Amino acid sequence: MPEQLLQFLVTGVTVGAVYALVGLGFALIYNASDVVNFAQGEFVMLGALLAIALLGTGLSLPLAALAAILITVLVGLLLERVAIEPALGAPVVSTIIITIGAAMVLRGAALLLWGKDFHTLPSFSGDAPLNLGGATLLPQSLWVLGVTALLVLLVRAFFNRTLLGKALLACSCNRAAAQLVGINVRVMLRLAYGLSAGLGAVAGILIAPITFSSYDAGVMLGLKGFSAAIVGGIGHPLGAVVGGLLLGVLEALGAGLISSGYKDAIAFLFVLMVLFFEPTGLFGAASAERV
Repeated sequence: MPEQLLQFLVTGVTVGAVYALVGLGFALIYNASDVVNFAQGEFVMLGALLAIALLGTGLSLPLAALAAILITVLVGLLLERVAIEPALGAPVVSTIIITIGAAMVLRGAALLLWGKDFHTLPSFSGDAPLNLGGATLLPQSLWVLGVTALLVLLVRAFFNRTLLGKALLACSCNRAAAQLVGINVRVMLRLAYGLSAGLGAVAGILIAPITFSSYDAGVMLGLKGFSAAIVGGIGHPLGAVVGGLLLGVLEALGAGLISSGYKDAIAFLFVLMVLFFEPTGLFGAASAERV
Protein backbone atom coordinates (compact mmCIF):
# COMPACT_ATOMS: atom_id res chain seq x y z
CA MET A 1 0.00 0.00 0.00
CA PRO A 2 2.76 2.58 0.77
CA GLU A 3 4.34 1.74 -2.60
CA GLN A 4 1.00 2.33 -4.33
CA LEU A 5 0.54 5.70 -2.63
CA LEU A 6 4.05 6.69 -3.64
CA GLN A 7 3.28 5.66 -7.22
CA PHE A 8 0.11 7.77 -7.22
CA LEU A 9 2.05 10.74 -5.83
CA VAL A 10 4.80 10.42 -8.45
CA THR A 11 2.22 10.23 -11.24
CA GLY A 12 0.23 13.10 -9.78
CA VAL A 13 3.22 15.41 -9.42
CA THR A 14 4.27 14.68 -13.02
CA VAL A 15 0.83 15.48 -14.43
CA GLY A 16 0.46 18.38 -12.02
CA ALA A 17 3.70 19.91 -13.33
CA VAL A 18 2.16 20.07 -16.80
CA TYR A 19 -1.00 21.68 -15.38
CA ALA A 20 1.27 24.15 -13.59
CA LEU A 21 2.93 25.22 -16.84
CA VAL A 22 -0.43 25.69 -18.54
CA GLY A 23 -1.76 27.59 -15.51
CA LEU A 24 1.35 29.77 -15.58
CA GLY A 25 0.47 30.75 -19.13
CA PHE A 26 -3.02 31.77 -18.00
CA ALA A 27 -1.49 33.87 -15.20
CA LEU A 28 0.90 35.68 -17.54
CA ILE A 29 -1.83 36.82 -19.91
CA TYR A 30 -4.21 37.70 -17.09
CA ASN A 31 -1.51 39.85 -15.51
CA ALA A 32 -1.06 41.81 -18.71
CA SER A 33 -4.66 42.19 -19.86
CA ASP A 34 -7.14 40.92 -17.24
CA VAL A 35 -8.25 38.44 -19.90
CA VAL A 36 -8.55 34.67 -19.51
CA ASN A 37 -7.07 33.19 -22.69
CA PHE A 38 -9.03 30.03 -23.47
CA ALA A 39 -6.72 29.29 -26.40
CA GLN A 40 -3.94 28.37 -23.95
CA GLY A 41 -4.70 24.65 -24.23
CA GLU A 42 -4.33 24.88 -28.01
CA PHE A 43 -0.79 26.20 -27.57
CA VAL A 44 -0.04 22.96 -25.69
CA MET A 45 -1.52 20.90 -28.52
CA LEU A 46 0.33 22.89 -31.20
CA GLY A 47 3.69 22.52 -29.47
CA ALA A 48 3.36 18.75 -29.31
CA LEU A 49 2.02 18.18 -32.84
CA LEU A 50 4.48 20.59 -34.45
CA ALA A 51 7.41 18.88 -32.71
CA ILE A 52 6.17 15.48 -33.90
CA ALA A 53 5.70 16.74 -37.47
CA LEU A 54 9.11 18.45 -37.60
CA LEU A 55 10.79 15.35 -36.18
CA GLY A 56 9.25 13.42 -39.08
CA THR A 57 10.99 15.72 -41.58
CA GLY A 58 14.39 14.55 -40.38
CA LEU A 59 15.23 17.19 -37.78
CA SER A 60 16.81 16.05 -34.54
CA LEU A 61 14.58 16.03 -31.47
CA PRO A 62 16.16 19.14 -29.85
CA LEU A 63 15.88 21.14 -33.09
CA ALA A 64 12.33 19.94 -33.72
CA ALA A 65 11.32 20.91 -30.17
CA LEU A 66 12.97 24.34 -30.43
CA ALA A 67 11.39 25.03 -33.82
CA ALA A 68 7.98 23.93 -32.52
CA ILE A 69 8.26 26.30 -29.55
CA LEU A 70 9.27 29.22 -31.80
CA ILE A 71 6.42 28.56 -34.25
CA THR A 72 3.92 28.35 -31.38
CA VAL A 73 5.26 31.65 -29.99
CA LEU A 74 4.67 33.20 -33.43
CA VAL A 75 1.13 31.83 -33.41
CA GLY A 76 0.59 33.43 -29.98
CA LEU A 77 1.93 36.76 -31.23
CA LEU A 78 -0.25 36.52 -34.34
CA LEU A 79 -3.30 35.78 -32.19
CA GLU A 80 -2.62 38.87 -30.10
CA ARG A 81 -2.00 41.07 -33.15
CA VAL A 82 -4.95 39.90 -35.26
CA ALA A 83 -7.61 39.11 -32.66
CA ILE A 84 -6.78 40.73 -29.32
CA GLU A 85 -5.21 44.09 -30.18
CA PRO A 86 -8.16 45.29 -32.32
CA ALA A 87 -10.43 44.54 -29.35
CA LEU A 88 -8.48 46.65 -26.84
CA GLY A 89 -10.95 48.68 -24.84
CA ALA A 90 -13.76 46.20 -25.46
CA PRO A 91 -15.47 44.54 -22.48
CA VAL A 92 -13.47 41.70 -20.95
CA VAL A 93 -16.24 39.22 -21.79
CA SER A 94 -15.94 40.10 -25.48
CA THR A 95 -12.19 39.47 -25.41
CA ILE A 96 -12.71 36.12 -23.67
CA ILE A 97 -15.17 35.11 -26.39
CA ILE A 98 -12.54 36.07 -28.98
CA THR A 99 -10.04 33.70 -27.33
CA ILE A 100 -12.64 30.91 -27.36
CA GLY A 101 -13.15 31.51 -31.07
CA ALA A 102 -9.39 31.50 -31.62
CA ALA A 103 -9.17 28.16 -29.81
CA MET A 104 -11.80 26.69 -32.14
CA VAL A 105 -9.91 28.00 -35.20
CA LEU A 106 -6.62 26.50 -34.00
CA ARG A 107 -8.34 23.16 -33.28
CA GLY A 108 -9.91 23.16 -36.71
CA ALA A 109 -6.58 23.92 -38.38
CA ALA A 110 -4.92 21.10 -36.42
CA LEU A 111 -7.70 18.73 -37.49
CA LEU A 112 -7.10 19.61 -41.15
CA LEU A 113 -3.34 19.21 -40.84
CA TRP A 114 -3.06 16.12 -38.64
CA GLY A 115 -6.49 14.52 -38.78
CA LYS A 116 -8.07 12.66 -35.88
CA ASP A 117 -5.18 10.23 -35.40
CA PHE A 118 -3.16 10.06 -32.21
CA HIS A 119 0.52 10.96 -32.40
CA THR A 120 3.41 10.43 -30.04
CA LEU A 121 6.89 11.83 -29.52
CA PRO A 122 9.92 9.68 -28.58
CA SER A 123 11.14 9.95 -25.00
CA PHE A 124 14.02 12.33 -24.47
CA SER A 125 16.26 9.78 -22.75
CA GLY A 126 14.88 6.29 -23.24
CA ASP A 127 11.95 4.34 -21.85
CA ALA A 128 13.66 2.15 -19.24
CA PRO A 129 11.70 2.77 -16.01
CA LEU A 130 13.46 3.84 -12.83
CA ASN A 131 12.69 2.45 -9.39
CA LEU A 132 12.01 5.01 -6.67
CA GLY A 133 11.22 3.42 -3.31
CA GLY A 134 9.00 0.82 -4.92
CA ALA A 135 7.37 3.25 -7.35
CA THR A 136 8.05 3.19 -11.08
CA LEU A 137 9.27 6.45 -12.57
CA LEU A 138 9.70 7.05 -16.28
CA PRO A 139 12.79 9.04 -17.30
CA GLN A 140 10.47 11.43 -19.16
CA SER A 141 8.82 12.28 -15.83
CA LEU A 142 12.16 13.60 -14.62
CA TRP A 143 12.33 15.82 -17.69
CA VAL A 144 8.82 17.11 -16.96
CA LEU A 145 9.65 17.90 -13.34
CA GLY A 146 13.09 19.34 -14.03
CA VAL A 147 12.08 21.59 -16.92
CA THR A 148 8.97 22.76 -15.07
CA ALA A 149 11.01 23.66 -11.98
CA LEU A 150 13.53 25.53 -14.15
CA LEU A 151 10.82 27.47 -16.00
CA VAL A 152 9.06 28.39 -12.76
CA LEU A 153 12.31 29.79 -11.38
CA LEU A 154 12.97 31.68 -14.61
CA VAL A 155 9.47 33.18 -14.63
CA ARG A 156 9.85 34.20 -11.00
CA ALA A 157 13.23 35.81 -11.76
CA PHE A 158 11.70 37.50 -14.80
CA PHE A 159 9.02 39.19 -12.69
CA ASN A 160 11.27 40.06 -9.75
CA ARG A 161 14.62 40.89 -11.36
CA THR A 162 13.96 42.35 -14.84
CA LEU A 163 12.52 45.67 -15.99
CA LEU A 164 10.28 43.90 -18.51
CA GLY A 165 8.83 41.66 -15.81
CA LYS A 166 8.19 44.59 -13.49
CA ALA A 167 6.60 46.51 -16.37
CA LEU A 168 4.29 43.56 -16.99
CA LEU A 169 3.31 43.52 -13.32
CA ALA A 170 2.72 47.28 -13.49
CA CYS A 171 0.24 46.71 -16.32
CA SER A 172 -1.63 44.21 -14.17
CA CYS A 173 -1.80 46.65 -11.24
CA ASN A 174 -2.89 49.77 -13.12
CA ARG A 175 -2.75 49.92 -16.90
CA ALA A 176 -3.43 53.66 -17.08
CA ALA A 177 -0.70 54.48 -14.58
CA ALA A 178 1.70 52.18 -16.43
CA GLN A 179 1.07 54.11 -19.65
CA LEU A 180 1.65 57.40 -17.84
CA VAL A 181 5.14 56.34 -16.76
CA GLY A 182 6.04 55.33 -20.30
CA ILE A 183 5.26 51.60 -20.40
CA ASN A 184 3.96 50.45 -23.78
CA VAL A 185 0.96 48.36 -22.77
CA ARG A 186 0.56 46.86 -26.25
CA VAL A 187 4.14 45.61 -26.24
CA MET A 188 3.58 44.09 -22.79
CA LEU A 189 0.46 42.38 -24.08
CA ARG A 190 2.37 40.87 -26.99
CA LEU A 191 5.13 39.78 -24.64
CA ALA A 192 2.60 38.04 -22.40
CA TYR A 193 0.98 36.17 -25.31
CA GLY A 194 4.36 35.15 -26.70
CA LEU A 195 5.61 33.88 -23.33
CA SER A 196 2.38 32.03 -22.54
CA ALA A 197 2.38 30.39 -25.98
CA GLY A 198 5.98 29.29 -25.42
CA LEU A 199 5.15 27.85 -22.00
CA GLY A 200 2.19 25.98 -23.49
CA ALA A 201 4.36 24.56 -26.27
CA VAL A 202 6.98 23.38 -23.77
CA ALA A 203 4.25 21.67 -21.72
CA GLY A 204 2.94 19.90 -24.82
CA ILE A 205 6.39 18.71 -25.88
CA LEU A 206 7.21 17.45 -22.38
CA ILE A 207 4.00 15.46 -22.01
CA ALA A 208 3.84 14.12 -25.60
CA PRO A 209 6.18 11.14 -24.95
CA ILE A 210 3.99 10.09 -22.00
CA THR A 211 0.52 10.60 -23.45
CA PHE A 212 -0.71 10.58 -27.04
CA SER A 213 -1.33 13.93 -28.72
CA SER A 214 -4.19 14.80 -31.05
CA TYR A 215 -5.97 17.85 -32.43
CA ASP A 216 -8.28 18.06 -29.39
CA ALA A 217 -5.71 17.24 -26.70
CA GLY A 218 -5.56 20.86 -25.62
CA VAL A 219 -9.19 21.09 -24.55
CA MET A 220 -8.89 19.19 -21.28
CA LEU A 221 -5.34 20.39 -20.62
CA GLY A 222 -6.57 23.96 -21.05
CA LEU A 223 -9.41 23.39 -18.60
CA LYS A 224 -7.07 21.82 -16.06
CA GLY A 225 -4.56 24.64 -16.46
CA PHE A 226 -7.34 27.18 -16.00
CA SER A 227 -8.50 25.31 -12.91
CA ALA A 228 -4.94 25.39 -11.56
CA ALA A 229 -4.80 29.15 -12.11
CA ILE A 230 -8.18 29.59 -10.39
CA VAL A 231 -7.21 27.44 -7.40
CA GLY A 232 -3.97 29.35 -6.88
CA GLY A 233 -5.53 32.76 -7.45
CA ILE A 234 -5.89 33.91 -11.03
CA GLY A 235 -2.97 36.12 -12.03
CA HIS A 236 -0.66 34.76 -9.31
CA PRO A 237 2.16 32.77 -11.00
CA LEU A 238 3.22 30.84 -7.87
CA GLY A 239 -0.42 30.10 -7.12
CA ALA A 240 -0.88 28.58 -10.58
CA VAL A 241 2.07 26.25 -9.94
CA VAL A 242 0.76 25.17 -6.52
CA GLY A 243 -2.74 24.75 -7.93
CA GLY A 244 -1.48 22.58 -10.78
CA LEU A 245 0.47 20.29 -8.47
CA LEU A 246 -2.50 19.94 -6.11
CA LEU A 247 -4.84 19.09 -8.98
CA GLY A 248 -2.44 16.52 -10.40
CA VAL A 249 -1.95 14.75 -7.06
CA LEU A 250 -5.69 14.72 -6.30
CA GLU A 251 -6.44 13.32 -9.75
CA ALA A 252 -3.90 10.54 -9.35
CA LEU A 253 -5.10 9.64 -5.84
CA GLY A 254 -8.73 9.69 -6.99
CA ALA A 255 -7.99 7.50 -10.01
CA GLY A 256 -5.93 5.04 -7.98
CA LEU A 257 -7.96 4.80 -4.78
CA ILE A 258 -11.48 5.29 -6.13
CA SER A 259 -11.86 4.99 -9.90
CA SER A 260 -10.22 6.46 -12.97
CA GLY A 261 -13.68 7.41 -14.18
CA TYR A 262 -14.00 9.95 -11.37
CA LYS A 263 -10.60 11.63 -11.63
CA ASP A 264 -11.86 14.67 -13.56
CA ALA A 265 -14.90 15.02 -11.31
CA ILE A 266 -12.68 14.90 -8.21
CA ALA A 267 -10.39 17.59 -9.63
CA PHE A 268 -13.24 19.95 -10.50
CA LEU A 269 -14.96 19.27 -7.17
CA PHE A 270 -11.75 20.35 -5.46
CA VAL A 271 -11.81 23.58 -7.49
CA LEU A 272 -15.37 24.26 -6.37
CA MET A 273 -14.49 23.59 -2.73
CA VAL A 274 -11.52 25.96 -2.86
CA LEU A 275 -13.65 28.70 -4.43
CA PHE A 276 -16.37 28.12 -1.85
CA PHE A 277 -14.01 28.76 1.07
CA GLU A 278 -11.50 31.04 -0.72
CA PRO A 279 -13.28 32.85 -3.59
CA THR A 280 -10.05 34.57 -4.66
CA GLY A 281 -8.02 31.33 -4.63
CA LEU A 282 -5.34 30.11 -2.27
CA PHE A 283 -3.00 33.02 -3.04
CA GLY A 284 -5.63 35.55 -4.09
CA ALA A 285 -5.36 37.59 -0.90
CA ALA A 286 -1.62 38.08 -1.36
CA SER A 287 -2.23 39.32 -4.90
CA ALA A 288 -4.88 41.76 -3.72
CA GLU A 289 -2.50 43.17 -1.10
CA ARG A 290 0.17 43.78 -3.73
CA VAL A 291 -2.28 45.73 -5.88
